Amino acid sequence: RRDIPSVPHSGMIAGNNLGYDCVASEAMPIKRLNLPPEGKKAHSTFLGGYVEKFTETEINQEMKRLMSLGLSQSCVSQPLEDIAELTLKINTLKKEKNTFICAHVYQLPEVILGIGDSIGDSYKLAADSIETQAENIIFCGVHFMAETAKILNPGKKVYIPSKEAGCTLAESIKGEDVKKLKLQYPNSPVVTYINTTADVKAESDCIVTSANAEKILRKMYEKHERVVFTPDKFMGANFAKILGKTIGKDMILWNGTCVVHEKFDARTIKIYRDKYPGLAVLAHAECPPELIDEVDFAGGTGTMMKYVENSNAAAFLLITECGFGELAEMKFPEKNFIAMCRICPYMKSITLNNVLDVLENPSGEFEVNVPADIAEKAKKSIDMMFDLAA
Repeated sequence: RRDIPSVPHSGMIAGNNLGYDCVASEAMPIKRLNLPPEGKKAHSTFLGGYVEKFTETEINQEMKRLMSLGLSQSCVSQPLEDIAELTLKINTLKKEKNTFICAHVYQLPEVILGIGDSIGDSYKLAADSIETQAENIIFCGVHFMAETAKILNPGKKVYIPSKEAGCTLAESIKGEDVKKLKLQYPNSPVVTYINTTADVKAESDCIVTSANAEKILRKMYEKHERVVFTPDKFMGANFAKILGKTIGKDMILWNGTCVVHEKFDARTIKIYRDKYPGLAVLAHAECPPELIDEVDFAGGTGTMMKYVENSNAAAFLLITECGFGELAEMKFPEKNFIAMCRICPYMKSITLNNVLDVLENPSGEFEVNVPADIAEKAKKSIDMMFDLAA
């Protein structure tokens, strides 16, 4: 795995199949080096001490489990045996501390496969956070997602393991901006993408995800001539085209973009199509409209994964964050994938180590809280999403 750059970039990832460097491996025993004799505690080089309880046999069994899920040494930056020690520790502690771990599909593969209790897109994680009976939630995603979980679960403690887990879309708009939009466009509902902070959700009329935005917007247009869509201008433009709406007239857009998806180049698609006959091109709906015009399918990560599952295409070009392609190849090792991806440094700021830190030392520093008045208003717009998406 490459080091996480401060600025995301795109390009091919050399490796098995056609692109991604993370493929499912057959589970098999791996001999670990420099370990204590059987039955003794395994020394942890990454925790600076001894990991209680775990023997060489237990760690080898955990390595087999991880490998059976598709994790291999090429997927991770640490030795796989160290990953196994960490996942054992985390999974033991989360049971002891009644903690539920949500893992977005853009997370590191060892986080998704090793410790995730719920794995999916923003909508699925939000819904699953409501269903869990756990007292605590650790959100392996970005901050607005953890805020959403807290809004939906005011009686639970919600933590995010990294202070760096921000989002350029969420940072592009504030609640005060939505208030001004409402004054400027009265009688026009503000439909807001879920990639926003709690105060923005609180001032919005309805929240959407990339998976349900089209359905909800259609329902909004049944009652309103004009809709204000925030904050992603590309996503808004893509849905305006699908719905036959005119930007600036029927749909008012904000000027936000995703740092991962805004720079993908549509011209690259032709190069890949020429090189790989039978290629299916999938892109996230946050990509620019000129790129979306050239793809076979556009949507959110959940619908993109379903497309891959149900398609018999010769190969798949997945235009989104790199973690999605890694997960797709682990889920479908028999299919061929090409990498045209960019790394989200915010998503990748969460690691097994800082998840373990939160479990061992839960504190206000990493706890996510939303003021009660904002949470109450934000929940109304989120509930509207659940109602209209049903």
